[in-house]
Amino acid sequence: MSQLDENRPGGQPTRQFRLGKSRAMLAGVCSGIADYTGWDVTLIRLAAVLTTIFLTGTPILLYLIIWAIAD
Repeated sequence: MSQLDENRPGGQPTRQFRLGKSRAMLAGVCSGIADYTGWDVTLIRLAAVLTTIFLTGTPILLYLIIWAIAD
């Protein structure tokens, strides 16, 4: 990231989503979401498991799509 991106006129640096490979269990998608939002990775993983159970597997497809296009 260049210094021009970090010093935007609004004073806030740009945030980019990246896979969190250092804390990854599978592909790093949940840890990347946790890094991006500032939430605890355990809460993100718990939410992913619960939505997969209650939405009958649909979030698995979303997880795979994020894994394929991120980083």
